[in-house]
Amino acid sequence: MGAPPHPLHLAGERARLDPSYVVEFVQQATQLGLASSGHHNQNYVLPLTEQMAELLGREAGTSVTVRIRRPDVLPVVIRTWRDEAEILNAIKGVLPHVPQCLVRHNRFAIHSYVEGVPLSTVCGNGKPVDTLLIRALAGLLAQMAQVRRGALPPLPPGWPSNDMDSQGFLRTLAHLADRQIRQPNWAAFGGLFAALGIPEDALLRLAERVPVMARRPYSLLHADLHRDNLILSYESGVPPLICVDWELATYGDPLHDLATHLVRMQYPDHQWAEVIEAWAVAMHEIRPAAVSGLSRDLRPYLNFERAQSVYPDVMRAARSLDDSLTQKSLDEATAEVRRALEAAAEPLRLRNVPREQEIERALFRWWASRSGRDGGAPDWASKSFVWLPDRRVPEREDFPNWAVRDALAAEGAAPAGRVFKGTAHLNSVVWVPAVDFPVVVRRKVPGFRRRERSFLSEHSVLRAIEESPAEVAAPRVLALGESYPSDTFAIHTYAGPHDTGRPPSHPVHGLLPHEADGLVDQLCALTQVNYKQVDPTAGDGGFHHWLRDQLVLLVSELPKESQQLARLLGLPDAEGLRQLLSRHEVSHRKPALLHGDLNPWNLVRRDDHLALTIIDWEMAVVGDPLYDLVRHMHLTPTRPEIRDRMFRRWEKKLPRPCTQDWRKDWRVYRWIEIVRSAYIDLDRLVTAESLDAPNVRRAVNSYAITLAAATGSLGLPVRRTANPYLARALG
Repeated sequence: MGAPPHPLHLAGERARLDPSYVVEFVQQATQLGLASSGHHNQNYVLPLTEQMAELLGREAGTSVTVRIRRPDVLPVVIRTWRDEAEILNAIKGVLPHVPQCLVRHNRFAIHSYVEGVPLSTVCGNGKPVDTLLIRALAGLLAQMAQVRRGALPPLPPGWPSNDMDSQGFLRTLAHLADRQIRQPNWAAFGGLFAALGIPEDALLRLAERVPVMARRPYSLLHADLHRDNLILSYESGVPPLICVDWELATYGDPLHDLATHLVRMQYPDHQWAEVIEAWAVAMHEIRPAAVSGLSRDLRPYLNFERAQSVYPDVMRAARSLDDSLTQKSLDEATAEVRRALEAAAEPLRLRNVPREQEIERALFRWWASRSGRDGGAPDWASKSFVWLPDRRVPEREDFPNWAVRDALAAEGAAPAGRVFKGTAHLNSVVWVPAVDFPVVVRRKVPGFRRRERSFLSEHSVLRAIEESPAEVAAPRVLALGESYPSDTFAIHTYAGPHDTGRPPSHPVHGLLPHEADGLVDQLCALTQVNYKQVDPTAGDGGFHHWLRDQLVLLVSELPKESQQLARLLGLPDAEGLRQLLSRHEVSHRKPALLHGDLNPWNLVRRDDHLALTIIDWEMAVVGDPLYDLVRHMHLTPTRPEIRDRMFRRWEKKLPRPCTQDWRKDWRVYRWIEIVRSAYIDLDRLVTAESLDAPNVRRAVNSYAITLAAATGSLGLPVRRTANPYLARALG
């Protein structure tokens, strides 16, 4: 181990330590001691040698614990104080049987050994705990309130100045979790978290949502009281339970200690009420004000514990694959991540927890990106870079097959700022060596169901645009294929800013005048694309009838629950809708290739005369060019002056066969889109699908307006629901 670079400190400063003796003893501990692993330290138990016993003023043969900090440990905990020895010194007067720190150093410490057996060895996680032990545990938690603040080390800057501010303490915890857990690990794991649907600011948003709480006096908290840290003592005359491992101790609302204890002890569900009641009784005897607001305020602390735990749980599961990647270890890691995401879903407001298949693929890609650099298991590593090309997209000179392989190898290492998860796709932006432009690897989200059908292949549409003379800013498709494990992908040129510091910018609040001009020019240019190349049967007319039929079909295929609620709210069934829609007709206009889904998140700002790049062409169709313009105005906030500007420019730039009678017909398309939104957004509310997507979230948040507009345009009254809770939810 070598001579320690930092000084050694002896408890009580009884003697001057000879570093060589201590280093030799610590080395002996790693070879002969009884080892146990914690999250942060490797612990070795062995008897003191005569030399060490003399230095420490103890009897030779007395057992001690040598705690060596693990060098490979991830920063996954909140630390208030850095020196555990100072905490142990502060509490020994109130809890005299806790370990004493005999020697401390920045890399290791020697503690007195607590005789006994960890509770986990006789009563494992998930098993009921004896009632007498529960009362003893509650008594331990209550005793900590007797430690004076003045005896504790100084609190770090930014700690709540009011020692009764429960809300401020929980907010501080959330900010500390972000600063000490998320931020240090974001470079290595941020892309994985983004792929799993956890946004970068999730903990900061949680801090903003901390409710007003009752005022409770602060006290010393252990903050990590689980079964491994509770020792059942052998000796008589000592407490039945002794707390060890005080590294994570803090000072604040005692309700936090109860919450972390409840979660980390993994009590059976039926014992929670017993534990809470025992804690309340024990705490009331020592500090009655500490139980104020217990029934209401415990939940926010439980939510915080589950929310912050998702970060260490996911990271440890991912890192476990480094040791040995097998299908069994991948399955176990997937299950652990799924459990952590489900627990954190409510407090972090994760609307759609990924399915097992999506989690497994994200973990595998993360591992594969590391195995290429660090050297993983050869058989699995080779699988991660093998891909099966889809011959519908031939190899390109500007992005040959070796570049595809390198893009797939880099995909799992994409930083969080370059991983964009939408409703249907996971997009990872990567740079490939020797290729002078970034690319985006697009993968479909497993299990995603789009209510609106797609009819054309996106790669065919993009190829047709690229090969046409049309000046349309759209991605180029570079590759199409399948990688391990049976995971299809597409690689496109990236439409966002090429520097890594800025995310793509979308006109979410509506188009600026020059952007409105650029979009209209590109929609007009689409009329130059040979649509027969992507749909040889298109162009025979009847687009409006086809559009109506598709909407009726969509309504008929909605889940039973969505159809029932639609009827309750006054929306017609499929046959009734068909009859109402048949009242209107539109004139025939020369068909063109349409994007079909020009919402603001499918438009990326750019710095040239085109102003916008149009992405996500999966909903492309061939039909009336007026429809694309009107659907865009429905999906994007459009001020009247911008709407008029776009119509005037569109009419001026296109020949009359593409624009005739548009003034009469545009409102018919707008009417159809309002009705479509009434059904689709209602279905999203019922099924809770895709609610984390910003365009969906904005739509469902204004559903009451959409419903009123749809029923009004259909000539139907808005039906008042008798259920006040339903009315409130929809309003």
